[in-house]
Amino acid sequence: MSDTMGRIKQVTAELLGIDINQINDDSRFVEDLGAESIQSIELVAAFEEEFDIEMDEDAALAVTNVSNAAEFIDKVIAAV
Repeated sequence: MSDTMGRIKQVTAELLGIDINQINDDSRFVEDLGAESIQSIELVAAFEEEFDIEMDEDAALAVTNVSNAAEFIDKVIAAV
């Protein structure tokens, strides 16, 4: 598992109050992990804080699963 993926899973588990072992690479934040609308926004903010980046909120909210989030965050980091 990449460092980015591990950090995403850790932040997601903490924010949603679930066991990190419930999260796999293809887990969808809303459908599989139960994130509600406000939690989706909180996840974006938590990822920004974890990785010390700023993301376009609309683009970030369009990311639906863990592996896509890792790709998105890696691209943002690479562009800095």
